Amino acid sequence: MILSRYERMIARRYLLPGRGERFIVLVAGFSLGAVMLGVAALVIVMSVMNGFRAELFDKIVGLNGHAVVQGIGGRLTDWRDVVREAQATPGVTSAVPLVEQPLMSTYNGRVEAVLVRGMRVQDLRSNTTIGSKVIAGTISSLTPGSNRVALGSRLAESLGATVGSEITLINPAGQTTPFGTVPRYVNYTVAAVFEIGVYDFDKAYVIMPMEDAQTLLLLGDAVGMIELDTVNADKVGQILAPLAEKVGRFAVVSDWRQMNAQLFEALAVERVAMFVVLCIIILVAAFNIASSLIMLVRAKTRDIAILRTMGATRGAMMRIFMTVGVTIGTLGIIAGLILGAVFLFYRQVVVNFVQFVTGQELWDPSIRYLTELPSKPDPVEIVAIVLITALMTLLATVYPAYKAASTDPVQVLRYE
Repeated sequence: MILSRYERMIARRYLLPGRGERFIVLVAGFSLGAVMLGVAALVIVMSVMNGFRAELFDKIVGLNGHAVVQGIGGRLTDWRDVVREAQATPGVTSAVPLVEQPLMSTYNGRVEAVLVRGMRVQDLRSNTTIGSKVIAGTISSLTPGSNRVALGSRLAESLGATVGSEITLINPAGQTTPFGTVPRYVNYTVAAVFEIGVYDFDKAYVIMPMEDAQTLLLLGDAVGMIELDTVNADKVGQILAPLAEKVGRFAVVSDWRQMNAQLFEALAVERVAMFVVLCIIILVAAFNIASSLIMLVRAKTRDIAILRTMGATRGAMMRIFMTVGVTIGTLGIIAGLILGAVFLFYRQVVVNFVQFVTGQELWDPSIRYLTELPSKPDPVEIVAIVLITALMTLLATVYPAYKAASTDPVQVLRYE
């Protein structure tokens, strides 16, 4: 919007009305604050929800892969052939055999349900999701036949176990005797404690070498599944379609979307709903700008009439008052972006402070999955928020500016 010199001067004067019009300044300040809070709320909420989804995706996929090939009946006996087939499939970057089974664990009289996962030593050591999250002990000491395991941090806390503790894993499907099935009790030394950051994983997982897991579960040389990673997680279905046809007789291919469908669909719906609800806050802020401009037009009616008699055009009046409204909106947008950035940077400090003041736990990992409040600002979304807010602000200025431009100087100055 190109303004002449006198139009810029008048717009600047109207942004800061005189002493008798402080109420208008107050209303304009409220309008600016409303825009600021609306933009900040949108940036914060969308960034947190993006971070929540990204963190969940990275950690769930980092531990479970983009897809798994599961044997029908829970066993894959010819798993080496399946691994070769998977590695030969275009788009597949890795194929890792796994043994996974829910069991019970006990230590010092405490009993906890666990999920035992057996991995080849080379795969275990190359897995950054586990290797980079070790908080005690070392993963390198897990070797076949060593009877050493790694525990999730929450599980270790529940059992009261630390590095060096000897826990017992109980496999109810033990050996069959004339008196029934005898459960297997096997002792393992805790060699490492890890914290992935996803509550369900840290609460349940027991990691051990695949050979030890096969012995514990009496699987022989069989495995339970093969974890697959691909070049593009969003196209995993297309990439693995040829493999699914080849193994369809004895195995099922399930990708990350199928295994976590309800969780990610719920996040997507909540994300859209929150965006719409928070846009309403910005709409209310735009109405506030319109209200403050209408009050300004009413207060400046005589000034507008004089300007019109001095030669100011209707278009000039439109531009002046639209500039005033757009300036308020722009300042609100800038302040909102700054406030949102500051909040996101100190988000965990804010959460801890509120928890300290209220005495309530706002971020319970057992409910929220993640141990900390995540954040991942999306530049495209932030630009969209700015554009939507600017558009609403611009539209809010049209009617008050039109009313100012429609002022009839003859009627206003008739009795002056």
